[in-house]
Amino acid sequence: MKCKVYVTRRLPEEMIDKLSSHFEVTMWEEEEIPVPREVLLKEVEEVDGLICLLTDSIDEEVLTKAQHLKVISSCSVGYNHIDVQAAAKRGIVVTNTPGVLTETTADLTFTLLMTTARRVVEASDFLRSGEWGAWSLMQLTGQDVYGATLGIIGFGRIGEALVKRAKGFDMNVLYHSRTRKEEKEEELGIHYAELGVLLQQSDFVCLLLPYSPEVHHLIGKEELLLMKRTAILINTARGGIVDEEALYQALKAGDIWAAGLDVFEQEPVPLDHPLLSLPNVVMLPHIGSASIQTRMKMARLAVDNLTNVLTGEEPINPIFV
Repeated sequence: MKCKVYVTRRLPEEMIDKLSSHFEVTMWEEEEIPVPREVLLKEVEEVDGLICLLTDSIDEEVLTKAQHLKVISSCSVGYNHIDVQAAAKRGIVVTNTPGVLTETTADLTFTLLMTTARRVVEASDFLRSGEWGAWSLMQLTGQDVYGATLGIIGFGRIGEALVKRAKGFDMNVLYHSRTRKEEKEEELGIHYAELGVLLQQSDFVCLLLPYSPEVHHLIGKEELLLMKRTAILINTARGGIVDEEALYQALKAGDIWAAGLDVFEQEPVPLDHPLLSLPNVVMLPHIGSASIQTRMKMARLAVDNLTNVLTGEEPINPIFV
């Protein structure tokens, strides 16, 4: 008898075919709408494997319903949407998809940095609205990127990839992480800094650390006031790392110059979110890894992780607690 697998969002056809060759597959067919909670709770009752996304909360309630579950394969790097400890107590393997999205996310991070610095979205809207009457000296002037100081908070693979892009712009790079990485300092020509020093000295502050309760609202009112008034905050990590109300107030008051955000505390962002009212914020719908090639790699890795576990092999990317 084939193992049963539930997929919480439609995968590319190639991946569906691969799964179906091994397992009995059921899938939520809507591409843009997350699986409703009541549907998820019903579907997990009889399955052996689950492929999910960041939008799916795999908590104690879900795990209690999933009496036969052996593996949860998340098509993501982050896994704070899964109660990993509760899964481990039940002997359920949890996997993710790191590595394959490093370069793509670093590309988007640097794109967001440049777009925000040079006010690209504002300039495009200015032209399209018919406001461009004539060229003037200080019209839509932004901040220089070349030769500026970049501060990276959270220095993993994406941070390292971002440094390589920054060095092409002759940027001075500071980093802050839980552990100092002296071999990378010498290899990449970067400098470690305590958080407060990094915030004070950086022209651009990029958040690239994983979310955990310990870093909830790591960037709040006090931290924003440490930053230069000409500084730009970039967040392509997780929304909960930034106190969005404090960020709104800092941007509105001119305490920092601008922000570029790809992640938010509530996703999708409500249309009445105060940050949407500010011209000095570039906001994207969580597209950090959204290239065709990378999303295909993520889907393939998620399928391979799940397949390995259900066929008695070792998963490629297990998450340990």
